[in-house]
Amino acid sequence: MKVSAVSAHRTNLDVDREKAGALITAFASAPAGDPLRERLRQSAIEAWLPLAQHLSRRYIGRGEPTDDLVQVALVGLIKSVDRYDITHGADFAAFAIPTILGEIKRHFRDRSWAIRVPRRLQELRIAISAANGTLTHVLGRPPTVADIAAHLGATEEDVLEGLEGARAYSTTSLSAPAGDDGSLELGDTIGAEDHGFALAELKIALGPALASLADREQRLLAMRFYGNRTQAEIAEHLGISQMHVSRLLAKALTKLRVLLDDDGHGRSPL
Repeated sequence: MKVSAVSAHRTNLDVDREKAGALITAFASAPAGDPLRERLRQSAIEAWLPLAQHLSRRYIGRGEPTDDLVQVALVGLIKSVDRYDITHGADFAAFAIPTILGEIKRHFRDRSWAIRVPRRLQELRIAISAANGTLTHVLGRPPTVADIAAHLGATEEDVLEGLEGARAYSTTSLSAPAGDDGSLELGDTIGAEDHGFALAELKIALGPALASLADREQRLLAMRFYGNRTQAEIAEHLGISQMHVSRLLAKALTKLRVLLDDDGHGRSPL
């Protein structure tokens, strides 16, 4: 009974394979304007779908969802069906398998980079890595950039660009422990712009700038910003109108800004 069951199973597989082969042959032989061509194409894809699913299962467990792998393999199968030329005499499976596997490998190559970089740099990284291993063995030492460039027939600038791009292949989380005791995270070691330095420079420049103003202007600014008096209070103290005080303060601040800018400290926050 077991032998009969196995024989029947093999027969079914042979029938399915023959049917799939007949469908792809019919599609590839159909002229471009044939109204049945699209239906034959769909049937051929469905008939050869088990091949794509079988090839995708080789890569299960490598970090990509199974459904995604099947979809990528299906893309490779569709490309194979559309590109298959029956006049070349090659068996469809022999043509489709490298195409499907190539699509899956490209998927892993594109998705395994932490930061997306151009395909040219991805391929250059692979070439540089292979050249590095070969040259290390041949030269008996780590190869230089010039050695790799000569081996690949590329410029040193291209090699340096490839090496720089390779740094995007993997990244480290900012939450990764840093230091011996692990109490510090990597993100804690990254510096940030300290605006306190700019403020300290401004304070240093402010003294000479204020000293260059007229006595009346210095007095007005002192009452307004150090004495925290309102314009109305300053006007009453000096015996002038509030509008006049406003114009004098605006004029004094404009002078101060110009002096601070000319002193090379950039735009003043005043």
